[in-house]
Amino acid sequence: MCSGFAQFGVTAALADVASEFGQPADAAALAGQVGLSGTTLGIGLAIIRLASLGALPLSSLADRLGRRRTLLGVVAGGLGLTALAAFAPTYWWWVAIFAAGRPLLSATNGLAGLIAAEETRTSDRAKAVALIAAGYGLGAGLISFTRSALGPGFGFRGLFLLTLIPLLALPFLARVLREPVRFERLRTEAAGGRARTRTPVLGALAADVRGRLLLFALLYLAISFVTGPANTFLFLYTESVLGMSSTVTAVMVALAGPVGLAGLLLGRLLADRVGRRGTAGVTQALVALACVVTYSGSPPAAIAGYLLAILAGSTYAPATGAQAAELFPTSVRGSVAGWLTAAGVLGAVAGLVVFGLLADALGGFRQAAIVVAVPVVLTSALFWLLPETKDTDLEQADEGAV
Repeated sequence: MCSGFAQFGVTAALADVASEFGQPADAAALAGQVGLSGTTLGIGLAIIRLASLGALPLSSLADRLGRRRTLLGVVAGGLGLTALAAFAPTYWWWVAIFAAGRPLLSATNGLAGLIAAEETRTSDRAKAVALIAAGYGLGAGLISFTRSALGPGFGFRGLFLLTLIPLLALPFLARVLREPVRFERLRTEAAGGRARTRTPVLGALAADVRGRLLLFALLYLAISFVTGPANTFLFLYTESVLGMSSTVTAVMVALAGPVGLAGLLLGRLLADRVGRRGTAGVTQALVALACVVTYSGSPPAAIAGYLLAILAGSTYAPATGAQAAELFPTSVRGSVAGWLTAAGVLGAVAGLVVFGLLADALGGFRQAAIVVAVPVVLTSALFWLLPETKDTDLEQADEGAV
Protein backbone atom coordinates (compact mmCIF):
# COMPACT_ATOMS: atom_id res chain seq x y z
CA MET A 1 0.00 0.00 0.00
CA CYS A 2 2.90 2.38 0.79
CA SER A 3 4.43 1.62 -2.60
CA GLY A 4 1.14 2.18 -4.42
CA PHE A 5 0.66 5.52 -2.67
CA ALA A 6 4.11 6.74 -3.75
CA GLN A 7 4.33 5.16 -7.19
CA PHE A 8 0.89 6.22 -8.41
CA GLY A 9 1.76 9.80 -7.55
CA VAL A 10 3.30 10.12 -11.02
CA THR A 11 -0.05 9.36 -12.64
CA ALA A 12 -2.23 11.26 -10.17
CA ALA A 13 -0.20 14.46 -10.33
CA LEU A 14 0.94 14.39 -13.97
CA ALA A 15 -1.62 16.97 -15.12
CA ASP A 16 -0.52 19.34 -12.31
CA VAL A 17 3.15 18.78 -13.13
CA ALA A 18 2.63 19.41 -16.85
CA SER A 19 0.63 22.55 -16.11
CA GLU A 20 3.20 24.04 -13.73
CA PHE A 21 6.30 23.28 -15.80
CA GLY A 22 4.71 23.79 -19.24
CA GLN A 23 5.25 26.73 -21.57
CA PRO A 24 2.67 28.62 -23.68
CA ALA A 25 1.93 26.73 -26.91
CA ASP A 26 -0.51 26.55 -29.80
CA ALA A 27 -3.89 25.63 -28.31
CA ALA A 28 -4.57 23.32 -31.26
CA ALA A 29 -1.49 21.22 -30.47
CA LEU A 30 -1.34 18.63 -27.69
CA ALA A 31 1.12 20.79 -25.72
CA GLY A 32 -1.39 23.62 -25.76
CA GLN A 33 -3.98 21.38 -24.12
CA VAL A 34 -1.86 19.74 -21.42
CA GLY A 35 1.13 22.09 -20.93
CA LEU A 36 3.90 19.85 -22.29
CA SER A 37 4.19 17.96 -25.57
CA GLY A 38 3.45 14.25 -25.76
CA THR A 39 7.06 13.64 -26.74
CA THR A 40 8.43 15.50 -23.70
CA LEU A 41 6.04 13.74 -21.38
CA GLY A 42 6.68 10.35 -22.97
CA ILE A 43 10.47 10.65 -22.74
CA GLY A 44 10.36 11.90 -19.16
CA LEU A 45 8.03 9.13 -18.06
CA ALA A 46 10.11 6.59 -19.97
CA ILE A 47 13.21 7.69 -18.04
CA ILE A 48 11.35 7.17 -14.77
CA ARG A 49 10.24 3.72 -15.86
CA LEU A 50 13.68 2.82 -17.24
CA ALA A 51 15.18 3.56 -13.86
CA SER A 52 13.18 0.62 -12.52
CA LEU A 53 15.82 -1.64 -14.06
CA GLY A 54 17.65 -0.96 -10.81
CA ALA A 55 15.05 -3.18 -9.15
CA LEU A 56 16.86 -6.19 -10.67
CA PRO A 57 19.95 -6.10 -8.41
CA LEU A 58 17.86 -4.82 -5.50
CA SER A 59 15.43 -7.76 -5.74
CA SER A 60 18.33 -10.17 -6.12
CA LEU A 61 19.71 -8.97 -2.79
CA ALA A 62 16.73 -10.72 -1.19
CA ASP A 63 18.36 -14.06 -2.11
CA ARG A 64 21.47 -12.99 -0.22
CA LEU A 65 20.47 -10.66 2.61
CA GLY A 66 16.97 -11.96 3.20
CA ARG A 67 13.48 -10.91 2.15
CA ARG A 68 12.60 -8.82 5.21
CA ARG A 69 15.71 -6.65 5.38
CA THR A 70 15.68 -5.95 1.66
CA LEU A 71 11.97 -5.13 1.55
CA LEU A 72 12.10 -2.66 4.44
CA GLY A 73 15.15 -0.94 2.96
CA VAL A 74 13.72 -0.42 -0.51
CA VAL A 75 10.31 0.82 0.60
CA ALA A 76 11.90 3.34 3.00
CA GLY A 77 14.20 4.70 0.30
CA GLY A 78 11.41 4.88 -2.27
CA LEU A 79 9.08 6.83 0.01
CA GLY A 80 11.84 9.25 1.00
CA LEU A 81 12.77 10.07 -2.58
CA THR A 82 9.11 10.55 -3.55
CA ALA A 83 8.80 13.17 -0.81
CA LEU A 84 11.96 14.83 -2.11
CA ALA A 85 10.33 15.24 -5.55
CA ALA A 86 8.08 17.88 -3.98
CA PHE A 87 11.03 20.29 -4.16
CA ALA A 88 11.82 19.76 -7.87
CA PRO A 89 12.52 23.17 -9.52
CA THR A 90 11.90 22.01 -13.11
CA TYR A 91 10.21 19.17 -14.98
CA TRP A 92 13.50 17.38 -15.66
CA TRP A 93 14.56 17.65 -12.03
CA TRP A 94 11.21 16.10 -11.13
CA VAL A 95 11.92 13.30 -13.60
CA ALA A 96 15.41 12.74 -12.16
CA ILE A 97 14.25 12.53 -8.52
CA PHE A 98 11.38 10.19 -9.33
CA ALA A 99 13.75 8.09 -11.43
CA ALA A 100 16.03 7.69 -8.40
CA GLY A 101 13.18 6.35 -6.29
CA ARG A 102 11.49 4.21 -8.92
CA PRO A 103 13.75 1.11 -8.67
CA LEU A 104 13.21 1.00 -4.92
CA LEU A 105 9.42 1.10 -5.28
CA SER A 106 9.47 -1.46 -8.12
CA ALA A 107 11.56 -3.81 -5.99
CA THR A 108 9.02 -3.33 -3.19
CA ASN A 109 6.22 -4.58 -5.42
CA GLY A 110 8.12 -7.67 -6.55
CA LEU A 111 9.34 -8.63 -3.08
CA ALA A 112 5.95 -8.14 -1.43
CA GLY A 113 4.37 -10.57 -3.90
CA LEU A 114 7.30 -12.96 -3.50
CA ILE A 115 6.95 -13.08 0.29
CA ALA A 116 3.20 -13.64 0.00
CA ALA A 117 3.78 -16.56 -2.36
CA GLU A 118 6.44 -18.15 -0.16
CA GLU A 119 4.35 -17.89 2.99
CA THR A 120 1.30 -19.68 1.62
CA ARG A 121 0.17 -23.12 0.50
CA THR A 122 -0.75 -23.92 -3.09
CA SER A 123 -4.46 -23.57 -2.37
CA ASP A 124 -3.99 -20.10 -0.82
CA ARG A 125 -1.25 -18.67 -3.03
CA ALA A 126 -3.45 -16.95 -5.60
CA LYS A 127 -5.46 -15.37 -2.77
CA ALA A 128 -2.29 -14.07 -1.13
CA VAL A 129 -1.01 -12.54 -4.36
CA ALA A 130 -4.43 -10.97 -4.89
CA LEU A 131 -4.23 -9.41 -1.42
CA ILE A 132 -0.86 -7.84 -2.25
CA ALA A 133 -2.30 -6.41 -5.48
CA ALA A 134 -5.27 -5.06 -3.51
CA GLY A 135 -2.89 -3.31 -1.11
CA TYR A 136 -1.11 -1.60 -3.98
CA GLY A 137 -4.47 -0.59 -5.47
CA LEU A 138 -5.62 0.80 -2.13
CA GLY A 139 -2.53 2.98 -1.90
CA ALA A 140 -2.95 4.19 -5.49
CA GLY A 141 -6.60 5.01 -4.87
CA LEU A 142 -5.77 6.82 -1.65
CA ILE A 143 -3.41 9.31 -3.30
CA SER A 144 -5.98 9.93 -6.05
CA PHE A 145 -8.71 10.65 -3.50
CA THR A 146 -6.38 12.88 -1.53
CA ARG A 147 -5.58 14.99 -4.58
CA SER A 148 -9.27 15.47 -5.33
CA ALA A 149 -10.24 16.18 -1.73
CA LEU A 150 -7.53 18.77 -1.15
CA GLY A 151 -8.30 20.58 -4.40
CA PRO A 152 -6.12 22.00 -7.18
CA GLY A 153 -4.58 24.60 -4.89
CA PHE A 154 -2.75 21.92 -2.92
CA GLY A 155 -0.61 21.08 -5.96
CA PHE A 156 1.70 18.19 -6.67
CA ARG A 157 4.30 19.39 -4.15
CA GLY A 158 2.01 18.99 -1.17
CA LEU A 159 0.79 15.69 -2.54
CA PHE A 160 4.28 14.20 -2.70
CA LEU A 161 5.12 15.41 0.80
CA LEU A 162 2.28 13.24 2.08
CA THR A 163 4.47 10.17 1.44
CA LEU A 164 6.24 11.08 4.67
CA ILE A 165 3.20 9.71 6.52
CA PRO A 166 3.62 6.06 5.37
CA LEU A 167 7.39 6.50 5.82
CA LEU A 168 6.81 7.25 9.50
CA ALA A 169 4.62 4.13 9.76
CA LEU A 170 7.40 1.77 8.62
CA PRO A 171 8.91 1.15 12.08
CA PHE A 172 5.55 -0.21 13.22
CA LEU A 173 5.31 -2.46 10.15
CA ALA A 174 8.85 -3.70 10.72
CA ARG A 175 7.88 -5.08 14.12
CA VAL A 176 5.42 -7.57 12.63
CA LEU A 177 7.19 -8.45 9.36
CA ARG A 178 9.11 -11.74 9.61
CA GLU A 179 11.45 -13.60 7.29
CA PRO A 180 9.56 -16.31 5.33
CA VAL A 181 10.05 -19.70 7.00
CA ARG A 182 10.68 -21.36 3.63
CA PHE A 183 13.59 -19.04 2.86
CA GLU A 184 15.09 -19.40 6.35
CA ARG A 185 14.95 -23.19 6.12
CA LEU A 186 16.55 -23.30 2.68
CA ARG A 187 19.31 -20.88 3.68
CA THR A 188 20.14 -22.88 6.80
CA GLU A 189 20.06 -26.29 5.13
CA ALA A 190 22.19 -25.16 2.19
CA ALA A 191 24.89 -23.83 4.50
CA GLY A 192 24.94 -26.78 6.88
CA GLY A 193 23.37 -24.84 9.70
CA ARG A 194 25.00 -21.49 8.91
CA ALA A 195 23.38 -18.54 7.17
CA ARG A 196 24.35 -18.51 3.50
CA THR A 197 25.74 -15.25 2.08
CA ARG A 198 26.52 -15.44 -1.61
CA THR A 199 26.44 -12.90 -4.36
CA PRO A 200 23.06 -12.09 -5.87
CA VAL A 201 21.95 -14.41 -8.64
CA LEU A 202 21.73 -12.24 -11.75
CA GLY A 203 22.66 -14.43 -14.69
CA ALA A 204 23.83 -17.80 -13.44
CA LEU A 205 20.50 -19.55 -13.79
CA ALA A 206 20.14 -23.17 -14.88
CA ALA A 207 19.34 -23.76 -18.54
CA ASP A 208 15.79 -25.01 -17.90
CA VAL A 209 15.11 -21.98 -15.69
CA ARG A 210 16.51 -19.54 -18.26
CA GLY A 211 14.17 -20.82 -20.99
CA ARG A 212 10.94 -20.37 -19.07
CA LEU A 213 12.20 -17.11 -17.56
CA LEU A 214 12.82 -15.71 -21.04
CA LEU A 215 9.28 -16.57 -22.14
CA PHE A 216 7.68 -15.29 -18.94
CA ALA A 217 9.73 -12.08 -19.17
CA LEU A 218 8.55 -11.55 -22.75
CA LEU A 219 4.94 -11.77 -21.55
CA TYR A 220 5.64 -9.27 -18.75
CA LEU A 221 7.21 -6.95 -21.32
CA ALA A 222 4.17 -7.25 -23.59
CA ILE A 223 1.51 -6.32 -21.06
CA SER A 224 3.64 -3.48 -19.69
CA PHE A 225 3.90 -2.11 -23.23
CA VAL A 226 0.22 -1.20 -23.01
CA THR A 227 -0.32 -0.65 -19.27
CA GLY A 228 2.66 1.72 -19.02
CA PRO A 229 1.19 4.47 -21.21
CA ALA A 230 -2.47 3.56 -20.59
CA ASN A 231 -2.17 4.05 -16.83
CA THR A 232 0.35 6.87 -16.75
CA PHE A 233 -1.39 9.19 -19.20
CA LEU A 234 -4.86 8.52 -17.79
CA PHE A 235 -5.37 11.58 -15.56
CA LEU A 236 -3.63 13.86 -18.04
CA TYR A 237 -5.94 12.64 -20.81
CA THR A 238 -9.21 12.73 -18.88
CA GLU A 239 -8.64 16.14 -17.27
CA SER A 240 -6.59 18.08 -19.83
CA VAL A 241 -7.92 16.62 -23.10
CA LEU A 242 -11.48 15.50 -22.29
CA GLY A 243 -12.06 18.26 -19.74
CA MET A 244 -13.19 15.98 -16.90
CA SER A 245 -12.87 17.49 -13.43
CA SER A 246 -10.62 16.04 -10.74
CA THR A 247 -13.78 15.19 -8.80
CA VAL A 248 -15.05 13.03 -11.66
CA THR A 249 -11.71 11.26 -11.96
CA ALA A 250 -11.75 10.67 -8.20
CA VAL A 251 -15.20 9.08 -8.51
CA MET A 252 -13.83 6.97 -11.37
CA VAL A 253 -11.04 5.77 -9.09
CA ALA A 254 -13.61 5.11 -6.35
CA LEU A 255 -15.55 2.86 -8.71
CA ALA A 256 -12.31 1.10 -9.54
CA GLY A 257 -12.07 -0.10 -5.93
CA PRO A 258 -14.99 -2.58 -5.94
CA VAL A 259 -14.29 -3.43 -9.60
CA GLY A 260 -10.69 -4.25 -8.76
CA LEU A 261 -11.74 -6.32 -5.74
CA ALA A 262 -14.18 -8.26 -7.94
CA GLY A 263 -11.37 -8.84 -10.43
CA LEU A 264 -9.02 -10.13 -7.74
CA LEU A 265 -11.66 -12.54 -6.44
CA LEU A 266 -12.44 -13.67 -9.98
CA GLY A 267 -8.75 -14.04 -10.76
CA ARG A 268 -8.17 -16.15 -7.68
CA LEU A 269 -11.14 -18.38 -8.58
CA LEU A 270 -10.16 -18.80 -12.23
CA ALA A 271 -6.47 -19.31 -11.43
CA ASP A 272 -7.28 -22.17 -9.07
CA ARG A 273 -10.00 -23.81 -11.16
CA VAL A 274 -9.34 -23.00 -14.83
CA GLY A 275 -5.58 -22.60 -14.49
CA ARG A 276 -2.90 -19.92 -14.29
CA ARG A 277 -1.96 -19.66 -17.96
CA GLY A 278 -5.49 -19.61 -19.41
CA THR A 279 -6.61 -16.91 -16.99
CA ALA A 280 -3.52 -14.81 -17.67
CA GLY A 281 -3.67 -15.18 -21.45
CA VAL A 282 -7.29 -14.09 -21.82
CA THR A 283 -7.06 -11.20 -19.37
CA GLN A 284 -3.87 -9.86 -20.97
CA ALA A 285 -5.74 -9.49 -24.26
CA LEU A 286 -8.65 -7.81 -22.46
CA VAL A 287 -6.33 -5.28 -20.81
CA ALA A 288 -5.00 -4.26 -24.23
CA LEU A 289 -8.49 -3.91 -25.72
CA ALA A 290 -9.58 -1.85 -22.71
CA CYS A 291 -6.79 0.63 -23.46
CA VAL A 292 -8.25 1.25 -26.92
CA VAL A 293 -11.68 1.89 -25.41
CA THR A 294 -10.26 4.25 -22.77
CA TYR A 295 -8.58 6.54 -25.29
CA SER A 296 -11.28 6.36 -27.96
CA GLY A 297 -12.38 9.97 -27.43
CA SER A 298 -15.26 10.47 -24.98
CA PRO A 299 -15.69 10.65 -21.18
CA PRO A 300 -18.08 7.64 -21.01
CA ALA A 301 -15.63 5.55 -23.06
CA ALA A 302 -12.73 6.66 -20.86
CA ILE A 303 -14.56 5.60 -17.70
CA ALA A 304 -15.79 2.31 -19.18
CA GLY A 305 -12.38 1.45 -20.63
CA TYR A 306 -10.59 2.29 -17.40
CA LEU A 307 -12.92 0.11 -15.33
CA LEU A 308 -12.61 -2.75 -17.82
CA ALA A 309 -8.83 -2.46 -17.62
CA ILE A 310 -9.00 -2.55 -13.82
CA LEU A 311 -11.24 -5.64 -13.90
CA ALA A 312 -9.06 -7.49 -16.41
CA GLY A 313 -5.77 -6.42 -14.82
CA SER A 314 -6.96 -7.43 -11.35
CA THR A 315 -8.03 -10.83 -12.69
CA TYR A 316 -4.62 -11.19 -14.36
CA ALA A 317 -2.57 -10.46 -11.23
CA PRO A 318 -3.29 -13.54 -9.04
CA ALA A 319 -2.70 -15.95 -11.93
CA THR A 320 0.67 -14.55 -13.03
CA GLY A 321 1.83 -13.84 -9.48
CA ALA A 322 1.23 -17.42 -8.41
CA GLN A 323 2.66 -18.85 -11.63
CA ALA A 324 5.85 -16.79 -11.29
CA ALA A 325 6.49 -18.36 -7.88
CA GLU A 326 5.57 -21.89 -8.95
CA LEU A 327 7.79 -21.99 -12.04
CA PHE A 328 11.08 -21.22 -10.26
CA PRO A 329 13.01 -22.62 -7.23
CA THR A 330 13.30 -20.70 -3.96
CA SER A 331 17.07 -20.21 -4.32
CA VAL A 332 16.66 -17.90 -7.34
CA ARG A 333 13.12 -16.61 -6.85
CA GLY A 334 14.26 -13.17 -5.72
CA SER A 335 16.47 -12.85 -8.80
CA VAL A 336 13.60 -13.99 -11.02
CA ALA A 337 11.40 -11.30 -9.49
CA GLY A 338 14.06 -8.77 -10.44
CA TRP A 339 14.30 -10.03 -14.03
CA LEU A 340 10.53 -9.92 -14.43
CA THR A 341 10.46 -6.39 -13.06
CA ALA A 342 13.16 -5.44 -15.56
CA ALA A 343 11.13 -6.92 -18.41
CA GLY A 344 8.10 -4.95 -17.31
CA VAL A 345 10.21 -1.80 -17.19
CA LEU A 346 11.48 -2.24 -20.74
CA GLY A 347 7.96 -2.85 -22.00
CA ALA A 348 6.60 0.22 -20.23
CA VAL A 349 9.46 2.42 -21.47
CA ALA A 350 8.93 1.33 -25.06
CA GLY A 351 5.17 1.85 -24.73
CA LEU A 352 5.54 5.34 -23.22
CA VAL A 353 7.93 6.53 -25.92
CA VAL A 354 5.86 5.08 -28.76
CA PHE A 355 2.63 6.41 -27.26
CA GLY A 356 4.02 9.92 -26.75
CA LEU A 357 5.56 10.17 -30.22
CA LEU A 358 2.41 8.90 -31.93
CA ALA A 359 0.17 11.19 -29.89
CA ASP A 360 2.16 14.16 -31.22
CA ALA A 361 2.46 12.86 -34.78
CA LEU A 362 -1.20 11.85 -35.12
CA GLY A 363 -2.65 14.70 -33.10
CA GLY A 364 -4.24 12.65 -30.33
CA PHE A 365 -4.26 9.55 -28.15
CA ARG A 366 -6.74 7.31 -30.00
CA GLN A 367 -4.45 6.02 -32.76
CA ALA A 368 -1.55 5.70 -30.33
CA ALA A 369 -3.66 3.42 -28.12
CA ILE A 370 -4.45 1.13 -31.06
CA VAL A 371 -0.78 0.81 -32.03
CA VAL A 372 0.37 -0.21 -28.54
CA ALA A 373 -2.56 -2.59 -27.99
CA VAL A 374 -2.24 -4.80 -31.09
CA PRO A 375 1.07 -6.57 -30.25
CA VAL A 376 -0.11 -7.20 -26.68
CA VAL A 377 -3.21 -9.03 -27.88
CA LEU A 378 -1.12 -11.16 -30.24
CA THR A 379 1.50 -12.17 -27.65
CA SER A 380 -1.10 -13.28 -25.09
CA ALA A 381 -1.20 -16.67 -26.88
CA LEU A 382 2.36 -17.36 -25.66
CA PHE A 383 1.05 -18.23 -22.20
CA TRP A 384 0.07 -21.67 -23.57
CA LEU A 385 3.77 -22.45 -24.13
CA LEU A 386 4.33 -22.40 -20.36
CA PRO A 387 3.51 -25.41 -18.13
CA GLU A 388 0.29 -25.23 -16.10
CA THR A 389 1.15 -24.88 -12.39
CA LYS A 390 -2.19 -24.59 -10.59
CA ASP A 391 -1.63 -27.79 -8.56
CA THR A 392 2.08 -27.23 -7.94
CA ASP A 393 3.69 -27.09 -4.48
CA LEU A 394 6.78 -24.90 -4.15
CA GLU A 395 8.74 -27.97 -3.05
CA GLN A 396 8.21 -29.34 -6.57
CA ALA A 397 9.74 -26.19 -8.01
CA ASP A 398 12.75 -26.58 -5.69
CA GLU A 399 13.19 -30.16 -6.94
CA GLY A 400 12.82 -29.18 -10.59
CA ALA A 401 9.64 -31.22 -11.00
CA VAL A 402 7.50 -28.50 -12.63
